[in-house]
Amino acid sequence: MSSSVFDMSDEMRRVRGAWKGGACPQCGHEMPANVVHCVSCRALLSSELTEDSVGIPVFIPLPEIQIMKIAKARGHYVRCGGCSEELRINSKYIGATVQCRHCSHTFEYSLGLDRIAVYATCPHCSEEIRASTSYLGHNVACRFCEGPLKLEE
Repeated sequence: MSSSVFDMSDEMRRVRGAWKGGACPQCGHEMPANVVHCVSCRALLSSELTEDSVGIPVFIPLPEIQIMKIAKARGHYVRCGGCSEELRINSKYIGATVQCRHCSHTFEYSLGLDRIAVYATCPHCSEEIRASTSYLGHNVACRFCEGPLKLEE
């Protein structure tokens, strides 16, 4: 069954209180069909309607849209190859030889290492965030202030 715009407007004319179109009864401004109020004088166009029968919807404020900020990883958490302890290493040491503070094992800190997590500073509240590397490149929320951010390497 196909219906056209003309079929729908014929249906609307049969609806109780629907304006058929024409000049506004109060100001004479030409108005299209199926409107409730005149755009010029705001008078009700149909004599079948009263001010009480036309409900004005309740205003519902939308939540504020917060700006997505970028949080760059300041460093990584990696496992020591000697004792398997978790180490927190700043990104400025990438490419350098580092030493485990637990067992004195030395190794080259590179992005090729298996990283457990990253740490970054929240751009909203300045708290330090620890996040799994699986969240890099994704939009997340700070656990302290719930500010929206995107974690980047």
